[in-house]
Formats: sequence, structure tokens, C-alpha cells
Amino acid sequence: MLDLLRIFFKIRRVFLKPLVSVVIPTFHRPQLVKRAVMSALTQTLQNIEVIVVVDGIDNDTSSILSEIDDSRLQVIELSVNQGACFARDFGAKTAIAEWIAFLDDDDEWMSQKLELQLATATASNYKFPIVSSYLIAKTPQGESTWPRRVPKKSEPISEYLFVRNTFFMGEGLIQTSTIFTKKELLEKVAFDNHLKKHQDCDWILRAISMEGVGLEFVPETLSIWNLEGTRKSLSKSFSWESSLKWIQSRRNLVTPRAYSSFILAEVSARAAAAGDSLAVLLLLYEAFQFGQPQLIDICLCAGMWIFPPHIRGKLRNILKGKPRAIAVDI
Repeated sequence: MLDLLRIFFKIRRVFLKPLVSVVIPTFHRPQLVKRAVMSALTQTLQNIEVIVVVDGIDNDTSSILSEIDDSRLQVIELSVNQGACFARDFGAKTAIAEWIAFLDDDDEWMSQKLELQLATATASNYKFPIVSSYLIAKTPQGESTWPRRVPKKSEPISEYLFVRNTFFMGEGLIQTSTIFTKKELLEKVAFDNHLKKHQDCDWILRAISMEGVGLEFVPETLSIWNLEGTRKSLSKSFSWESSLKWIQSRRNLVTPRAYSSFILAEVSARAAAAGDSLAVLLLLYEAFQFGQPQLIDICLCAGMWIFPPHIRGKLRNILKGKPRAIAVDI
């Protein structure tokens, strides 16, 4: 049945091939996905298709999307809930445009997002450019702009994403709703349907290792990443053991420096929050055995265990001498 739907949509749109296909996975968040869809349909780049993949039986979402009268909107309803990664991949397979942009159902885009990313992508020297941009991260504590900086020339992507160069917070970020790339690349490198966290980092690491793939960056704030409690938070439910297992499985895709930094900052923070004091010895062993930890990594790890999160936030504010920037979770 799903194959027949895919064929139908392709036949219907083949004579009006869009420049960009927007893929939005969703499940049981009708008002949020409607907001996301409208931010896509009101782009300055009008020759697009917007594919919403409803990941399971969800009558409320189907009903509210049916109220949107725009022929560019295609809604695909899956019979069984299989997760955001599966829905995202399914939407990418259904898409007919050369370029694909992902949008999470609780996020939004600035109106020029697709236009600027398409211009950057078509001007790129890479066969398969991955185009990202700045975003505004919204949390109950306020707003901040991410990433803190763009990747340096020849900087390994794993070090850009994971290495901490200051005691305050990370610097790099490539979030799903900023990703713009070729459908052909997504056919070669799909999202991992088994992951509940680190989905975007995982895809980036695997994709960037392919020949002809490179990262491009639009120096504009083009997305809004809503972290205001609307999405089910995985930061508390996703265990430190799962994060450790994930980075161990991707050790061949990251530098030793990035490997140890991820373990001593990201994984240690989760273990400390869980109160699992025995984990610190395991994590230190893993970092020294297979990584290249620096003094800052060891100090960060120690700080995770000595100071609770609210104390670390206060210390960060005092040392920086300015209002707190909003930390985001990778």
C-alpha cells in the first residue's frame, strides 16, 4: 500500500517537479506540525513540495492538515508508528526534487531559508553538499543563537561537533531542521532507524565520510529550534550507557580527540545526572584507552561530578561576566 502511495504522488507531481522537497515527520502533535508546515509553505522559494509523514494512526493530525488548501502539501499516513528516522527516510524516498530539506514538526523556518540554502548548494564545489545554518534555540530560560561558531577550514567534523575548547559549553551544532542536501546522498546514507538520540550527529558523521560530501554553511539565522517543553525530552530518559554505546559504534568516524571529549563531557554529564558514581572510572578508562583527552576534558569531567548543573550554570555566569547563554543538548 505504501509503495502504491509513493507511485501515485510521483505521477501526480512529475509534470511540476519542485526544486526542493521538504520532509516533516510527525506524530500526535497537530498544532505544532501545522505551524511547521505553514513556515515551509510561506518560503520565498515557492517551487517546493512539502511532505508530511504521519508516523502512525493519528486522526487529529490528519484532520488539521486537511484544512490546509495548498496543492504543494502531500500528507502520507503510515499505518504503524516506527519512529522519526523511519518517517524521515520514507519521506525522502517519496520526494521527487533533487534537493531535500528536513524540518522537525515542532520547529520553524525563517522565510528565506530554502532560497538561501539552495543558492549555496548549487554554487558548491562538492558533489554532495550538506548545507546548514545558524538557528535560534528557544528554551523556557530564554533564547540563544547556535552554533557558537562555524567549522574552521579543514577541521574534522567530529571535532567541530564534540570537542570543548572552553569550560562554558560546546561550540558546534548541526541540527536536523537546518540540514539541506541532495536526495541522491540520502539514498546512499539513510538515517539510523534504531537510534533514539544523536540521530542528526550520527547521520552527519556517516554522510561526511562519503566521497564527494562536504559541509557548507549559510551565515544567517534561518531556523527556530523550539525546546520549550513541547517535544518529549530524551535528555532525561536516554541513558549514559546508550550514549557510550553509540559513540563506541562510531569510533571509526571520529578523531581520538573528539572521542575522548564526547565521553568526558557528554556521556559524563549523563552519568553524573543519573548518580552512577562507578561510571566515572569506566569513562576515564575508555577515554584514555581509545582517545586523546586533554586537560580541559579531564577538568570538565571532574566538574560534572563535583558540581550539580545549577551550580555549574552559576559558575559559568560569574566567570563569563554576562547573562547565561542557553546550553543545548546534542
